[in-house]
Amino acid sequence: MGAGHLDVSRFEELLERNPEIAEVELSNYGEMFLNPRLKEIMRVAADRNVTLHADNGTNMNHVSEEALEALVRYRVRSISVSIDGASEETYGRYRVRGSFHRVIDNIRRINGFRRKHQAAFPFLTWQFIVFGHNEHEIPVAQKMAAELGMAFRPKISWDDDLSPVRNRNLVQIQTGLPATRAGYHEDHGVAFAREICYQLWNQPVLNWDGRLMGCCRNFWADFGTNAFDAGLAAALQSPKLDRAKLMLAGKAAAEPGIPCSTCDLYVTLRDDKKWITAAEREKAAGGGRGVLAGVVVVPGDSLATHADIFIQPGHEVNRVALAQPPAARRYELGVTFAMAFALRPGKYTACALPKRLDPAFRTHYPPLPPVTVPITVAERPLAQEFRIRL
Repeated sequence: MGAGHLDVSRFEELLERNPEIAEVELSNYGEMFLNPRLKEIMRVAADRNVTLHADNGTNMNHVSEEALEALVRYRVRSISVSIDGASEETYGRYRVRGSFHRVIDNIRRINGFRRKHQAAFPFLTWQFIVFGHNEHEIPVAQKMAAELGMAFRPKISWDDDLSPVRNRNLVQIQTGLPATRAGYHEDHGVAFAREICYQLWNQPVLNWDGRLMGCCRNFWADFGTNAFDAGLAAALQSPKLDRAKLMLAGKAAAEPGIPCSTCDLYVTLRDDKKWITAAEREKAAGGGRGVLAGVVVVPGDSLATHADIFIQPGHEVNRVALAQPPAARRYELGVTFAMAFALRPGKYTACALPKRLDPAFRTHYPPLPPVTVPITVAERPLAQEFRIRL
């Protein structure tokens, strides 16, 4: 929808006029790291306790050192990196003129800044579109992602005929996904990525110039309003957007000029007559905003190699829980970057049970004393950071 950069002043004005905005997804079609004023955009959001994330995806080929450190300094919550291969050869088949090694180096630089600043954010995800030319590298990519402290998320290609998967059964075993979108529809009875349609209600998408696009799938026409010019509330009252919502819910027929009319997701809804329901939209919204609490363990002078982490409500230390701990998550010092806990605003106690473990399991070290840290989770921002020093 045109080439250009998100303007810092217009973004700042959008947040000033709409203080209810608590989070913004920055990525979609295009590459956010090409914006020369990206660091200022991050600062503007951080100053207003607005959480940024880039979960639709970035290719991370061309990133300045300043922008990489700003991701950590301004606590960008999470980033999905599109890495469709585990070698230069396979990566370049789809990410033409991209460099696999440059992307991996940029990820290592982010991790270096996270260690330097003892930071939890950003959480990183390796997104891997599965093709016939890279399916043999799925286990290698999964291993590399784990070594880089990244989650691994396989994805089905939008085009079933482009470098089609060869060993469909093996790919499904490795990824938990069918090899094609047609296969997903056959298995589940609904379109793959149907949840994109929820964005018209829950997460309306704006183009870089403020035009209302509705969802992240739409790249062919806007909904006739501009949030930068008319204001966000007025833009979201677009008659075309209202009509599109009725169409997706099966309460109105398709109408020419509505972007959804030609979308493959809408066509599948219409053909199957399995319309978007209020119940599934509300379930996807999660019943309101929660806070992602990132917990970083700082070793200090401790002899611990690992720590079992759990969170208890309230600031009063629960001695019974320390003696008989609930299910905890193991943090490996020097390997794990951070742990994420979804919490509601309020008072909590972060608990760490330090452990010194022998990799060969031949030496049993004496127990180390537990460490507790009172934390208070505020309403905003929606990504907050806490440290436990052993």
